[in-house]
Amino acid sequence: MSEPIALARITATPAAREAIRLLRAARGGPVMFVQSGGCCAGSTPMCFPVGEFLIGDIDVLLGEIDGCPFYIDKRLDQAWHQEQFLLDVAPGEPEDFSLPAGENLHFVTPSPTCVQL
Repeated sequence: MSEPIALARITATPAAREAIRLLRAARGGPVMFVQSGGCCAGSTPMCFPVGEFLIGDIDVLLGEIDGCPFYIDKRLDQAWHQEQFLLDVAPGEPEDFSLPAGENLHFVTPSPTCVQL
């Protein structure tokens, strides 16, 4: 009997996919995303080179976008109650240590629960 296939809970806009493609080309490898429950950038996903952010038991894999994993803090996932997440880009510099989505662009995951700047 085969294992059930878990459906990815993350998708991306064409603009986000293009930003990921350019990041991969510039860095020479895949990146990863972490939607943290932290106080500073809890509403924006952070983008890192794969392996640069240590994933823990509290992190849930939502899926992959073009080979790049996307994790969310389990508590934030439960609080937001979203079946599907959408990765996009928006004007402005990224938060903290996140890689940019392009010149003066950062990644966002719009949510009806949380207003993002």
